[in-house]
Amino acid sequence: MFNIDVLFEAVRDRGHVCVGLDTAPGYIPPSERKKASSDAVAALAFNRALIDATLDTAACYKVQIAYYEALGLAGLETYAKTLGYIRDRGALVIADIKRGDIADTALQYAKAHFEGDFEADFVTLSPYMGMDSIEPWLSYAEKKGKGAFVLMRTSNKGMKDFEYLELKEEAAAPRRLYDAVGEKLSALVEKYSGDSGYGAFGAVIGAEAKTEAECAEAAAIRERYRNLFFLIPGYGAQGGAARDAALFLREGNGGVVNASRSILKAWTRAAGGIPPENAGNAFAAQAARAAAVEMRDAIRAAAGSSGV
Repeated sequence: MFNIDVLFEAVRDRGHVCVGLDTAPGYIPPSERKKASSDAVAALAFNRALIDATLDTAACYKVQIAYYEALGLAGLETYAKTLGYIRDRGALVIADIKRGDIADTALQYAKAHFEGDFEADFVTLSPYMGMDSIEPWLSYAEKKGKGAFVLMRTSNKGMKDFEYLELKEEAAAPRRLYDAVGEKLSALVEKYSGDSGYGAFGAVIGAEAKTEAECAEAAAIRERYRNLFFLIPGYGAQGGAARDAALFLREGNGGVVNASRSILKAWTRAAGGIPPENAGNAFAAQAARAAAVEMRDAIRAAAGSSGV
């Protein structure tokens, strides 16, 4: 069984929420930062509290390594301990590392993030050096069931700088650079197809689909790449809504929707009679859980109403 099959089951049982632990020190309650010996220590306690509170409503977690690298060696220790804590609790974790090198270098990256201190269940990869930047990771799908999400059509402002470039060819409809990525990836993972029908390696597909044309594009992407499980960023603070995300699902599954700031900082918006300066991790965790449940229910409702 591939990890993607476990993730498929988690979505079926718990919903589509991927909790993004992009934990900047400023997202942690000030009272917790004051009593901790360092921001790295405060981040670990904050992460553990939020993980405990959301285990039964999150399909998986995504940990962005940059936030921990910025805290130096202590931050990387917090990163490793956060990954371990998630996996020890029986949940799945995506290491958001966006690696994209080739050959022996890629093999070393794969060893670093699929074994040892930084072991995760999935990683994120960039394909723009070519498919030989993806292939070194595939041996871990065979040996350990590992998976990856490859950048395809992202959610950032500059995505159209490259991802939307039209390819020079005769075709009935425009074929863009992101289509070339999707087609290569879809073909590659045919031999790594899990019991769920999805390939061990999926794609990163941004959530926003506001206009009629964008909605049609979303439906076309979902239909065209039926064997690719999607990691869908852009929800919440980045502007994506449940309806947008639901367009990239198939039969109520086939994707997880990531939210980071809208969950991590939910405590700053929560009512409860506690001044923000006095809030602690317990309050932050309760607010995070409420935000995750609200997000889960909204996506389920949107997926059901749209018939996807």
